Amino acid sequence: MKRLLPRSLAGRTALFLLLGLVLVQVAGLTIHALDRVDLQRFQQGREVSQRSYAAWRALLATPPDRRAAVLADLDLPQGLRATYDAEPIARLGNPPPPVPVNRLLRVESVMSAPPRLRPREVIVSGSYRPGVLLASLRFQDQGWLNLRIELPPPRPWHSETFLASFLLMTLAAGGLTLWAVRRLTRPVRDLADAADRLGRDVNAPPLPENGPTEVATAAHAFNTMAERIRRFVSDRTQMLAAIGHDLKTPITRLKLRAELLDDDEQRRKIIADLEEMEAMIAATLAFARDDAAAEPSVPVDLAALCRTVLDEAADANPELAERITFAGPEHLTVRARPVAMKRALANLVGNAIAYGGSARLSLQQAPPGQIRIAVDDDGPGVPVEELEGVFQPFRRLESSRNRETGGTGLGLPIARNILRAHGGDVVLSNRPSGGLTALATMPA
Repeated sequence: MKRLLPRSLAGRTALFLLLGLVLVQVAGLTIHALDRVDLQRFQQGREVSQRSYAAWRALLATPPDRRAAVLADLDLPQGLRATYDAEPIARLGNPPPPVPVNRLLRVESVMSAPPRLRPREVIVSGSYRPGVLLASLRFQDQGWLNLRIELPPPRPWHSETFLASFLLMTLAAGGLTLWAVRRLTRPVRDLADAADRLGRDVNAPPLPENGPTEVATAAHAFNTMAERIRRFVSDRTQMLAAIGHDLKTPITRLKLRAELLDDDEQRRKIIADLEEMEAMIAATLAFARDDAAAEPSVPVDLAALCRTVLDEAADANPELAERITFAGPEHLTVRARPVAMKRALANLVGNAIAYGGSARLSLQQAPPGQIRIAVDDDGPGVPVEELEGVFQPFRRLESSRNRETGGTGLGLPIARNILRAHGGDVVLSNRPSGGLTALATMPA
């Protein structure tokens, strides 16, 4: 049942409302049909009774030898057959008369007629065929009026246009239900879109606080939450910036004091450690602050950007230029933050070169509406259990990433943050032939 239900709130609401509408319509149709059946039965019984008694009175004033001919000329309704016979067709040994038909016709009531119209004898019984009533009325002189009554089946949908009108009303009510559900659930979709925008951009515009009370309250609560998140991020960034600024001064003083050391080896080591600390502080501030968050999204030729990143990497590593390649379309335009996207691609390509000795970047547009950027290298790869752990800040794997190569362990986290801010992601996987693949995806 869960697999059959629509996944969206609007779909489920519309489904249950339409089911309720169908049930109400079925109940209404059933009541209408039952009322029409009762009315038709009543009308049929009344007409058959009147025609039967009219035939009886007509035969009373007719000589016995002409009664059969007069009866043959009478216009009898559907379900009523009358004959003039010497013997009755109703027998006391027959099955009892059907109660609904007998109750409608009340054949026995003819015995309460005036004496001149009263039959000498009345026999009412059923037939071996269900739903058939047999009535025999004996004349005072001779002969019997035999009535065989079988009411025709009721027609609850007697009107030819009724079902068509009912179908049109149902379709109109269903269309109105779908329109109302989509309109009423639109604030939920807007809230989901706003939450998605907030996940990509903490400075996304607030939701409009209008509409019904519940919608306005939810929008106000969401805007309040977003404002608190922005304030938290801003406070954290300011705190880290202040810490970084305060650390630069003692690092600079230590560098100056290290220059005064007489031991060249110790001076070199101390200065190298201080420079590493300075680089780590700068990278940490950039990771926490995310300078590209305020950069606007504009149309970017992603293919040209990839080629630019690879050209710069080849210029910085001329000995590996032949192992830095690009495969993809000549042009591919997407909306992105160009500086941030270039930084993410540069981090992925830089990691491939530094730890795999090569960088083969392939760009392609994959359905439905996605762009795939794969960066392959020929390095030792990453243990399977650490493929996700390397995205944690400052996480370094000594088996394949040693400190001699430099870096602070923030390249992959920064790349993932940037791609997720664009609505995509980046994952790592080991290639069967050796090496590592960094697969980045983003909306087209």
